[in-house]
Amino acid sequence: MEKEQVTGKLDQLKGKVKQGIGKATDDPGLQGEGVLDETKGKLKQAYGNLKDTIKDSDKAAGTDVNKK
Repeated sequence: MEKEQVTGKLDQLKGKVKQGIGKATDDPGLQGEGVLDETKGKLKQAYGNLKDTIKDSDKAAGTDVNKK
């Protein structure tokens, strides 16, 4: 699992919390921050997934890019 996958999930959670608090307090600015954080988290997670996929295909092909 890539670091980006973990931080992406945390950003998504943070975004959902901000959105919930923004709705509860009628603060559209906080809701907007929450949407941005959640989106950023989804992108980070997707990037981490892509890195994992590339590593897995490199290992399957016998060309592990992390070997030194």
